[in-house]
Amino acid sequence: MSLYQLERDGDVDALLDHLKLSDSATIRKRAAEILGDVVDDEPQAIDALVRTAKADDDEAVRGAAIDALDAVGGDAIERLIGEMAGVDAEGADWVRAEAFVETLSAERPELRMAAANALRRLGDGGALPALIGALDDPNPRVRARVARACGAIGDERATDALGSRLDDPVGRVRREAADALAAIGTDRALSPLLDAVADENDEVRYAAVMALGGYQGAAAIDPLIGALDDDRDVVRRAAVFSIVELLAAAPTEQSHRIRETVVDRLGSADRSVVDPLVELLTESDQPRERRNVAWLLGRVTGDEGIDDAVGALVDALDADDGTTAQFAATSLVELDGAQVEGELLDSLEDPDCTEAARSKAVFVLGKVGGERARKRLEELLDRTGDEEVRKQAFAALSKLGGRR
Repeated sequence: MSLYQLERDGDVDALLDHLKLSDSATIRKRAAEILGDVVDDEPQAIDALVRTAKADDDEAVRGAAIDALDAVGGDAIERLIGEMAGVDAEGADWVRAEAFVETLSAERPELRMAAANALRRLGDGGALPALIGALDDPNPRVRARVARACGAIGDERATDALGSRLDDPVGRVRREAADALAAIGTDRALSPLLDAVADENDEVRYAAVMALGGYQGAAAIDPLIGALDDDRDVVRRAAVFSIVELLAAAPTEQSHRIRETVVDRLGSADRSVVDPLVELLTESDQPRERRNVAWLLGRVTGDEGIDDAVGALVDALDADDGTTAQFAATSLVELDGAQVEGELLDSLEDPDCTEAARSKAVFVLGKVGGERARKRLEELLDRTGDEEVRKQAFAALSKLGGRR
Protein backbone atom coordinates (compact mmCIF):
# COMPACT_ATOMS: atom_id res chain seq x y z
CA MET A 1 0.00 0.00 0.00
CA SER A 2 1.33 3.45 -0.89
CA LEU A 3 2.36 6.03 1.68
CA TYR A 4 -0.32 8.30 0.24
CA GLN A 5 -2.99 5.72 1.05
CA LEU A 6 -1.53 5.14 4.52
CA GLU A 7 -1.71 8.88 5.12
CA ARG A 8 -5.33 9.00 3.99
CA ASP A 9 -6.19 6.05 6.25
CA GLY A 10 -4.16 7.36 9.19
CA ASP A 11 -2.53 3.93 9.50
CA VAL A 12 0.06 4.70 12.19
CA ASP A 13 1.24 1.09 12.62
CA ALA A 14 2.05 0.67 8.92
CA LEU A 15 3.77 4.05 8.82
CA LEU A 16 5.90 3.07 11.79
CA ASP A 17 6.92 -0.11 9.98
CA HIS A 18 8.12 2.01 7.03
CA LEU A 19 9.93 4.37 9.38
CA LYS A 20 11.74 1.59 11.23
CA LEU A 21 12.27 -1.03 8.53
CA SER A 22 12.57 0.59 5.11
CA ASP A 23 15.97 0.58 3.44
CA SER A 24 15.05 3.76 1.57
CA ALA A 25 15.90 7.05 3.27
CA THR A 26 13.31 8.77 1.08
CA ILE A 27 10.56 6.47 2.34
CA ARG A 28 11.68 6.80 5.98
CA LYS A 29 11.72 10.58 5.63
CA ARG A 30 8.25 10.69 4.13
CA ALA A 31 6.91 8.28 6.76
CA ALA A 32 8.25 10.57 9.49
CA GLU A 33 6.65 13.62 7.86
CA ILE A 34 3.28 11.89 7.64
CA LEU A 35 3.47 10.69 11.24
CA GLY A 36 3.87 14.31 12.31
CA ASP A 37 0.53 15.04 10.66
CA VAL A 38 -1.46 12.00 11.83
CA VAL A 39 -0.07 11.18 15.28
CA ASP A 40 -1.80 12.71 18.27
CA ASP A 41 -0.32 11.35 21.46
CA GLU A 42 0.52 7.72 20.71
CA PRO A 43 3.50 6.75 22.92
CA GLN A 44 4.67 4.08 20.47
CA ALA A 45 4.88 6.59 17.62
CA ILE A 46 6.64 9.20 19.74
CA ASP A 47 9.16 6.59 20.90
CA ALA A 48 9.90 5.65 17.30
CA LEU A 49 10.29 9.26 16.19
CA VAL A 50 12.62 10.00 19.09
CA ARG A 51 14.77 6.98 18.18
CA THR A 52 14.82 8.06 14.55
CA ALA A 53 15.79 11.63 15.41
CA LYS A 54 18.64 10.34 17.56
CA ALA A 55 20.02 7.51 15.49
CA ASP A 56 18.93 7.33 11.84
CA ASP A 57 21.84 7.17 9.42
CA ASP A 58 20.39 9.85 7.14
CA GLU A 59 20.42 13.49 8.24
CA ALA A 60 17.29 14.33 6.23
CA VAL A 61 15.39 11.55 7.99
CA ARG A 62 16.62 12.76 11.39
CA GLY A 63 15.46 16.27 10.52
CA ALA A 64 12.04 15.02 9.40
CA ALA A 65 11.66 13.11 12.68
CA ILE A 66 12.49 16.25 14.67
CA ASP A 67 9.93 18.29 12.75
CA ALA A 68 7.38 15.49 13.22
CA LEU A 69 7.91 15.54 16.98
CA ASP A 70 7.48 19.31 16.85
CA ALA A 71 4.21 18.86 14.99
CA VAL A 72 3.00 16.32 17.56
CA GLY A 73 3.48 18.84 20.37
CA GLY A 74 5.84 20.62 22.70
CA ASP A 75 6.12 17.72 25.12
CA ALA A 76 7.41 15.43 22.38
CA ILE A 77 10.14 17.76 21.15
CA GLU A 78 11.16 18.58 24.71
CA ARG A 79 11.44 14.89 25.50
CA LEU A 80 13.88 14.52 22.60
CA ILE A 81 16.02 17.37 23.93
CA GLY A 82 15.91 15.90 27.40
CA GLU A 83 17.06 12.49 26.18
CA MET A 84 19.76 13.77 23.84
CA ALA A 85 21.21 16.53 26.00
CA GLY A 86 20.23 15.47 29.50
CA VAL A 87 18.32 18.75 29.88
CA ASP A 88 15.54 18.91 32.45
CA ALA A 89 12.91 20.75 30.45
CA GLU A 90 10.25 20.81 33.15
CA GLY A 91 9.22 23.89 35.06
CA ALA A 92 8.31 27.45 34.19
CA ASP A 93 8.54 28.70 30.62
CA TRP A 94 11.56 30.85 31.36
CA VAL A 95 13.39 27.88 32.86
CA ARG A 96 12.64 25.78 29.81
CA ALA A 97 13.61 28.64 27.50
CA GLU A 98 17.00 28.93 29.21
CA ALA A 99 17.55 25.20 28.78
CA PHE A 100 16.69 25.39 25.10
CA VAL A 101 18.91 28.44 24.56
CA GLU A 102 21.78 26.49 26.09
CA THR A 103 21.02 23.61 23.73
CA LEU A 104 21.36 25.93 20.72
CA SER A 105 25.12 25.56 21.15
CA ALA A 106 25.08 21.77 21.51
CA GLU A 107 27.58 19.80 19.46
CA ARG A 108 25.02 17.72 17.56
CA PRO A 109 23.07 19.67 14.91
CA GLU A 110 19.95 17.59 15.62
CA LEU A 111 19.92 18.96 19.15
CA ARG A 112 20.29 22.52 17.89
CA MET A 113 17.45 21.93 15.44
CA ALA A 114 15.23 20.57 18.19
CA ALA A 115 16.08 23.51 20.46
CA ALA A 116 15.14 26.00 17.73
CA ASN A 117 11.82 24.22 17.23
CA ALA A 118 11.15 24.25 20.98
CA LEU A 119 11.93 27.98 21.22
CA ARG A 120 9.60 28.64 18.30
CA ARG A 121 6.83 26.94 20.24
CA LEU A 122 7.54 28.91 23.40
CA GLY A 123 7.68 32.23 21.53
CA ASP A 124 9.78 33.76 24.31
CA GLY A 125 11.23 37.09 23.19
CA GLY A 126 14.00 36.71 25.72
CA ALA A 127 15.49 33.97 23.55
CA LEU A 128 15.72 36.25 20.53
CA PRO A 129 19.39 37.34 20.95
CA ALA A 130 20.48 33.70 21.08
CA LEU A 131 18.36 32.85 18.06
CA ILE A 132 19.78 35.79 16.10
CA GLY A 133 23.26 34.50 16.87
CA ALA A 134 22.24 31.02 15.76
CA LEU A 135 21.25 32.32 12.33
CA ASP A 136 24.97 31.96 11.56
CA ASP A 137 24.99 28.29 12.56
CA PRO A 138 27.25 26.25 10.23
CA ASN A 139 24.45 23.76 9.58
CA PRO A 140 21.77 24.95 7.11
CA ARG A 141 19.11 22.74 8.71
CA VAL A 142 19.66 24.59 11.98
CA ARG A 143 19.67 28.01 10.28
CA ALA A 144 16.35 27.22 8.59
CA ARG A 145 14.65 26.28 11.86
CA VAL A 146 16.16 29.22 13.71
CA ALA A 147 14.78 31.58 11.04
CA ARG A 148 11.36 30.01 11.48
CA ALA A 149 11.60 30.54 15.24
CA CYS A 150 12.48 34.21 14.73
CA GLY A 151 9.40 34.62 12.56
CA ALA A 152 7.20 33.01 15.22
CA ILE A 153 8.49 35.41 17.88
CA GLY A 154 7.77 38.26 15.45
CA ASP A 155 10.23 40.78 16.87
CA GLU A 156 11.59 43.42 14.50
CA ARG A 157 15.01 43.16 16.15
CA ALA A 158 15.63 40.04 14.05
CA THR A 159 15.11 41.92 10.77
CA ASP A 160 18.73 42.64 9.87
CA ALA A 161 19.95 39.13 10.65
CA LEU A 162 17.07 37.56 8.72
CA GLY A 163 17.71 39.91 5.81
CA SER A 164 21.29 38.70 5.65
CA ARG A 165 20.04 35.13 5.36
CA LEU A 166 18.30 36.05 2.09
CA ASP A 167 21.78 35.63 0.60
CA ASP A 168 22.24 32.21 2.19
CA PRO A 169 23.67 29.63 -0.24
CA VAL A 170 20.89 27.18 0.70
CA GLY A 171 17.46 27.78 -0.80
CA ARG A 172 15.51 26.44 2.16
CA VAL A 173 17.22 28.86 4.51
CA ARG A 174 16.41 31.76 2.21
CA ARG A 175 12.78 30.61 2.05
CA GLU A 176 12.47 30.37 5.84
CA ALA A 177 14.09 33.80 6.22
CA ALA A 178 11.63 35.26 3.71
CA ASP A 179 8.70 33.67 5.54
CA ALA A 180 10.00 34.98 8.86
CA LEU A 181 10.32 38.54 7.55
CA ALA A 182 6.80 38.26 6.17
CA ALA A 183 5.56 37.08 9.57
CA ILE A 184 7.16 40.09 11.29
CA GLY A 185 5.40 42.19 8.67
CA THR A 186 6.62 45.72 9.35
CA ASP A 187 7.96 47.85 6.51
CA ARG A 188 11.45 47.47 7.96
CA ALA A 189 11.07 43.69 7.88
CA LEU A 190 9.55 43.63 4.40
CA SER A 191 12.12 45.93 2.81
CA PRO A 192 14.76 43.18 2.33
CA LEU A 193 12.16 41.22 0.36
CA LEU A 194 12.03 43.87 -2.36
CA ASP A 195 15.07 42.24 -3.96
CA ALA A 196 14.07 38.68 -3.08
CA VAL A 197 11.39 38.66 -5.79
CA ALA A 198 14.27 37.94 -8.20
CA ASP A 199 15.68 34.99 -6.22
CA GLU A 200 16.54 31.87 -8.21
CA ASN A 201 14.45 29.75 -5.82
CA ASP A 202 10.74 29.59 -6.72
CA GLU A 203 9.63 29.31 -3.11
CA VAL A 204 11.68 32.32 -2.04
CA ARG A 205 10.18 34.41 -4.84
CA TYR A 206 6.70 33.26 -3.91
CA ALA A 207 7.20 34.08 -0.22
CA ALA A 208 8.59 37.52 -1.07
CA VAL A 209 5.81 38.34 -3.52
CA MET A 210 3.09 37.23 -1.12
CA ALA A 211 4.56 39.29 1.70
CA LEU A 212 4.99 42.52 -0.25
CA GLY A 213 1.25 43.02 -0.49
CA GLY A 214 1.49 44.28 3.08
CA TYR A 215 4.18 46.85 2.31
CA GLN A 216 3.04 50.36 3.19
CA GLY A 217 4.48 52.28 0.28
CA ALA A 218 5.13 52.57 -3.42
CA ALA A 219 8.55 50.87 -3.34
CA ALA A 220 6.90 47.45 -3.70
CA ILE A 221 5.08 48.31 -6.93
CA ASP A 222 7.89 47.77 -9.43
CA PRO A 223 9.07 44.46 -7.90
CA LEU A 224 5.49 43.17 -7.92
CA ILE A 225 4.91 44.34 -11.49
CA GLY A 226 8.14 42.60 -12.46
CA ALA A 227 6.91 39.40 -10.82
CA LEU A 228 3.99 39.35 -13.25
CA ASP A 229 6.52 38.08 -15.83
CA ASP A 230 7.79 35.28 -13.58
CA ASP A 231 8.12 31.90 -15.28
CA ARG A 232 6.04 30.25 -12.54
CA ASP A 233 2.27 30.67 -12.65
CA VAL A 234 1.96 30.50 -8.86
CA VAL A 235 4.33 33.46 -8.49
CA ARG A 236 2.52 35.49 -11.16
CA ARG A 237 -0.85 34.91 -9.48
CA ALA A 238 0.63 35.80 -6.09
CA ALA A 239 1.87 39.07 -7.61
CA VAL A 240 -1.65 39.95 -8.77
CA PHE A 241 -3.10 39.22 -5.33
CA SER A 242 -0.38 41.25 -3.63
CA ILE A 243 -0.91 44.22 -5.93
CA VAL A 244 -4.57 44.22 -4.91
CA GLU A 245 -3.58 43.91 -1.25
CA LEU A 246 -1.12 46.77 -1.69
CA LEU A 247 -3.91 48.98 -3.01
CA ALA A 248 -6.19 47.99 -0.13
CA ALA A 249 -3.53 48.61 2.52
CA ALA A 250 -2.14 51.87 1.12
CA PRO A 251 -2.10 54.73 3.66
CA THR A 252 -4.72 57.35 2.86
CA GLU A 253 -2.15 60.03 2.06
CA GLN A 254 -0.41 57.73 -0.45
CA SER A 255 -3.43 55.93 -1.86
CA HIS A 256 -3.97 58.06 -4.96
CA ARG A 257 -0.31 58.04 -5.97
CA ILE A 258 -0.02 54.28 -5.48
CA ARG A 259 -3.18 53.62 -7.47
CA GLU A 260 -2.08 55.77 -10.37
CA THR A 261 1.39 54.23 -10.34
CA VAL A 262 -0.03 50.70 -10.43
CA VAL A 263 -2.32 51.56 -13.35
CA ASP A 264 0.52 53.23 -15.20
CA ARG A 265 2.86 50.26 -14.72
CA LEU A 266 0.27 47.64 -15.62
CA GLY A 267 -0.94 49.36 -18.76
CA SER A 268 -3.28 47.18 -20.82
CA ALA A 269 -3.00 43.88 -18.98
CA ASP A 270 -3.21 40.42 -20.51
CA ARG A 271 -5.05 37.37 -19.18
CA SER A 272 -2.27 36.51 -16.72
CA VAL A 273 -3.38 39.60 -14.78
CA VAL A 274 -7.06 39.85 -15.72
CA ASP A 275 -7.98 36.25 -14.89
CA PRO A 276 -6.76 36.36 -11.26
CA LEU A 277 -8.49 39.74 -10.82
CA VAL A 278 -11.75 38.28 -12.10
CA GLU A 279 -11.30 35.34 -9.74
CA LEU A 280 -10.82 37.67 -6.79
CA LEU A 281 -13.85 39.77 -7.66
CA THR A 282 -15.98 36.67 -8.09
CA GLU A 283 -14.81 34.60 -5.13
CA SER A 284 -13.33 36.87 -2.46
CA ASP A 285 -15.38 37.56 0.66
CA GLN A 286 -13.20 40.52 1.65
CA PRO A 287 -14.89 43.85 0.81
CA ARG A 288 -11.63 45.81 0.62
CA GLU A 289 -10.19 43.35 -1.88
CA ARG A 290 -13.32 43.35 -4.02
CA ARG A 291 -13.52 47.14 -4.05
CA ASN A 292 -9.98 47.50 -5.29
CA VAL A 293 -10.36 44.73 -7.87
CA ALA A 294 -13.56 46.30 -9.18
CA TRP A 295 -11.77 49.63 -9.50
CA LEU A 296 -8.64 48.14 -11.07
CA LEU A 297 -10.37 45.99 -13.70
CA GLY A 298 -11.83 49.03 -15.41
CA ARG A 299 -8.43 50.61 -15.76
CA VAL A 300 -6.13 47.77 -16.81
CA THR A 301 -8.32 45.35 -18.79
CA GLY A 302 -7.40 45.30 -22.46
CA ASP A 303 -8.73 43.19 -25.30
CA GLU A 304 -7.57 39.99 -23.62
CA GLY A 305 -10.06 38.75 -21.05
CA ILE A 306 -12.49 41.64 -21.49
CA ASP A 307 -15.49 39.31 -21.78
CA ASP A 308 -14.80 37.75 -18.38
CA ALA A 309 -13.96 41.11 -16.82
CA VAL A 310 -17.20 42.69 -18.02
CA GLY A 311 -19.25 39.70 -16.86
CA ALA A 312 -17.70 39.83 -13.38
CA LEU A 313 -18.21 43.60 -13.11
CA VAL A 314 -21.85 43.34 -14.17
CA ASP A 315 -22.39 40.68 -11.50
CA ALA A 316 -20.69 42.95 -8.96
CA LEU A 317 -23.33 45.64 -9.53
CA ASP A 318 -25.38 43.52 -7.13
CA ALA A 319 -22.67 43.39 -4.43
CA ASP A 320 -23.83 43.75 -0.83
CA ASP A 321 -21.03 46.25 -0.33
CA GLY A 322 -22.20 49.48 -1.94
CA THR A 323 -18.68 50.73 -2.66
CA THR A 324 -17.84 47.57 -4.59
CA ALA A 325 -21.01 47.96 -6.65
CA GLN A 326 -20.24 51.63 -7.31
CA PHE A 327 -16.66 50.88 -8.38
CA ALA A 328 -17.96 48.12 -10.66
CA ALA A 329 -20.27 50.67 -12.32
CA THR A 330 -17.52 53.24 -12.84
CA SER A 331 -15.21 50.54 -14.22
CA LEU A 332 -17.83 49.48 -16.75
CA VAL A 333 -18.01 53.11 -17.84
CA GLU A 334 -14.22 53.11 -18.23
CA LEU A 335 -14.32 49.99 -20.40
CA ASP A 336 -17.10 51.34 -22.65
CA GLY A 337 -17.92 49.55 -25.88
CA ALA A 338 -20.55 47.21 -27.31
CA GLN A 339 -19.52 44.36 -24.99
CA VAL A 340 -20.52 46.37 -21.93
CA GLU A 341 -23.79 47.51 -23.48
CA GLY A 342 -24.81 43.97 -24.42
CA GLU A 343 -24.07 42.52 -20.97
CA LEU A 344 -25.96 45.32 -19.25
CA LEU A 345 -29.00 44.98 -21.50
CA ASP A 346 -29.08 41.26 -20.75
CA SER A 347 -28.94 41.99 -17.03
CA LEU A 348 -32.00 44.24 -17.28
CA GLU A 349 -34.02 41.23 -18.41
CA ASP A 350 -32.65 38.91 -15.72
CA PRO A 351 -35.49 38.14 -13.27
CA ASP A 352 -32.91 37.63 -10.50
CA CYS A 353 -31.42 41.08 -10.96
CA THR A 354 -32.16 43.28 -7.94
CA GLU A 355 -33.53 46.76 -8.36
CA ALA A 356 -30.32 48.19 -6.93
CA ALA A 357 -28.24 46.39 -9.56
CA ARG A 358 -30.73 47.33 -12.29
CA SER A 359 -30.46 50.98 -11.27
CA LYS A 360 -26.68 50.90 -11.58
CA ALA A 361 -26.90 49.09 -14.91
CA VAL A 362 -29.18 51.85 -16.19
CA PHE A 363 -26.74 54.49 -14.96
CA VAL A 364 -23.89 52.85 -16.90
CA LEU A 365 -26.02 52.48 -20.02
CA GLY A 366 -26.63 56.21 -19.95
CA LYS A 367 -22.85 56.63 -20.23
CA VAL A 368 -21.96 53.95 -22.78
CA GLY A 369 -25.17 52.96 -24.57
CA GLY A 370 -26.35 53.60 -28.10
CA GLU A 371 -29.64 53.41 -29.94
CA ARG A 372 -30.34 49.87 -28.78
CA ALA A 373 -29.91 50.92 -25.17
CA ARG A 374 -32.15 53.97 -25.65
CA LYS A 375 -35.02 51.79 -26.92
CA ARG A 376 -34.68 49.28 -24.09
CA LEU A 377 -34.58 52.04 -21.50
CA GLU A 378 -37.81 53.49 -22.88
CA GLU A 379 -39.43 50.08 -22.47
CA LEU A 380 -38.05 49.75 -18.95
CA LEU A 381 -39.36 53.18 -18.02
CA ASP A 382 -42.86 52.17 -19.06
CA ARG A 383 -42.94 49.01 -16.96
CA THR A 384 -40.83 49.60 -13.82
CA GLY A 385 -42.36 50.77 -10.60
CA ASP A 386 -39.10 51.32 -8.78
CA GLU A 387 -38.51 55.03 -8.26
CA GLU A 388 -34.70 54.81 -8.24
CA VAL A 389 -34.70 52.82 -11.48
CA ARG A 390 -37.11 55.35 -13.06
CA LYS A 391 -34.91 58.22 -11.93
CA GLN A 392 -31.80 56.61 -13.42
CA ALA A 393 -33.68 55.70 -16.60
CA PHE A 394 -34.82 59.31 -17.13
CA ALA A 395 -31.28 60.54 -16.53
CA ALA A 396 -29.82 57.93 -18.87
CA LEU A 397 -32.31 58.71 -21.63
CA SER A 398 -31.52 62.41 -21.38
CA LYS A 399 -27.88 61.57 -22.09
CA LEU A 400 -28.88 59.32 -25.00
CA GLY A 401 -31.06 61.89 -26.72
CA GLY A 402 -34.32 61.64 -24.77
CA ARG A 403 -37.50 59.67 -25.46
CA ARG A 404 -38.81 59.47 -28.98
